[in-house]
Amino acid sequence: MIELIQFPWSPFCIVQRRILEFSGRKFKVTNIPNGDRSLVWRLTRQRYYGVPVVRDGKSVVFEVDDDSQVIAKYIDEEFELGLFPWEHEGVQSILWRYIENEIEGPCFKLNDIYWKELVPGMDRLRFLRHKERKFGRGCIDEWKNQQKALLSSLAQRLVPFEEMLLTRPFLLDDRPRFVDFDLFGMLGNFLYSGHYRLPARHTRLKQWHSRMTQVQVKSFAREKELHP
Repeated sequence: MIELIQFPWSPFCIVQRRILEFSGRKFKVTNIPNGDRSLVWRLTRQRYYGVPVVRDGKSVVFEVDDDSQVIAKYIDEEFELGLFPWEHEGVQSILWRYIENEIEGPCFKLNDIYWKELVPGMDRLRFLRHKERKFGRGCIDEWKNQQKALLSSLAQRLVPFEEMLLTRPFLLDDRPRFVDFDLFGMLGNFLYSGHYRLPARHTRLKQWHSRMTQVQVKSFAREKELHP
C-alpha cells in the first residue's frame, strides 16, 4: 500500500493526497511534525528533508527540484490516471509554475496567519523559527497586517482560472489533469484554517472546486466504456 508522508495543511501534500483519493486506491497517511524531518531524512537516505514523500514498498519517491513533479507522475503511472497527457505537456508545465508561485505565495501567507490554531504546542517554537529564518523576523505579523491586500491579490491572480472555466468543467478539458489538482492543493492550503472562502465573484471557480472535492477516476472509466 502506498504511504503518503506529509504535513496536513501543506499545499503540496494536499495535491498528492487528493490525487491518491481520486485514484480510488487504498493508501496510508503519516503526519510528521513540521519541525521534525527525521523520518523523511532517513527514508530518503539523507538526500531530502521536505514533504510530501511517498513510500511504495521499497520505493521512496520525492521531488528532485522546485519544478519537478516526480511524485504526481509516479502515482499517475502506477494507477493510469491520465493526469499528464502529451497534448497538454507544455501548457501544464507553464501552468504549474504559475500556480506554485503566483497562487501558492498569498495562499500560504494567509493560512500561516492562523498558525497557532494549526500547529501543535510542542512544535510551535520549531515552526516559528523555521518561518522567521526563511522569511525574516516578524514575518507572520507582517502578513497579518497585509491580510486584506493578500486577499485582494489572490482574487486577482485567480482570474485566469475563472476564465479558463468559462467553456469547460476543468481547467484544460472535460476531465481533471494534473494542474487541476495542483491548483486544488494551493487553494486547499488557503482554506485549511476555516477562516476563508473562495472569492465570491469567482463563481465558476467555486463550482470547479466543488467538483474537485468529489471527482473520482472511476467516473471517467465508465464514460469510456459507454462511449468507446
